[in-house]
Amino acid sequence: MVKKTQSNSSHSTPARAIKAKVNHLNFYYGSLQALKDINLKVGEKQVTALIGPSGCGKTTLLRCFNRMHDLYPGNRYEGEILLDTDGINILSRKVDPIEVRMRITMVFQRPNPFPKSIYENVAYGLRVRGQSKRSAIDHKVEQALRSAALWEEVKDRLNDLAFNLSGGQQQRLCIARALATEPEIILFDEPTSALDPIATGSIEELISQLKKQVTILIVTHNMQQAARVSNYTAFMYLGEIVEFDETQKIFSQPSQKKTEDYVKGRFG
Repeated sequence: MVKKTQSNSSHSTPARAIKAKVNHLNFYYGSLQALKDINLKVGEKQVTALIGPSGCGKTTLLRCFNRMHDLYPGNRYEGEILLDTDGINILSRKVDPIEVRMRITMVFQRPNPFPKSIYENVAYGLRVRGQSKRSAIDHKVEQALRSAALWEEVKDRLNDLAFNLSGGQQQRLCIARALATEPEIILFDEPTSALDPIATGSIEELISQLKKQVTILIVTHNMQQAARVSNYTAFMYLGEIVEFDETQKIFSQPSQKKTEDYVKGRFG
């Protein structure tokens, strides 16, 4: 059993605006407990990275934030994730998971554009939300594409199929789609693992820009990436958070030996 240190840096992070609080979260795939008493504070308009070896619970935790686990039978949450905007527990059965996914959007490991035009990919969430005024949709589509640093590359081909874009462009399109509904949090699940180094660099640069307007939670196996893009880092192991602190401290002066061993490549 890994010794938990959530009282250590715990989760007493420096004074900052908090966007979401995870309180005593447990998660089960059927009878298998995948997350164990997770407590975490996610800073507003900051990048929080989740690192750890494969199978440690990073993606499982990420997907709790937008209720993706609801899509499969037998999954179960205990505890709460509170949004500081209104104090709502997004894991409550009384909360509509569709609404949660509008407020907390997700960008996946591989680009997954819809089989639609570039324009309709970005407009999709707006239409789901009931927006029907063409001028309003046009404005938000352009705004989202600009925020995703894609507008100048696609403004003359908005009716082209999204699949005609390069891999890096497709991932930025997925980011634009995630931004269009003006979410409070964006979840990134290994967003550059399928991209070449140049496209990876552009996505990392984009994430650094996006944190000025939205809170970001990112899962990455790439520790150099976590060090480059994040403000805070949580190291996870066997379904628990071993250590959570400012990213610079996690990588230079971790307080737990397990964290030090991982970031120095001794296992994982």
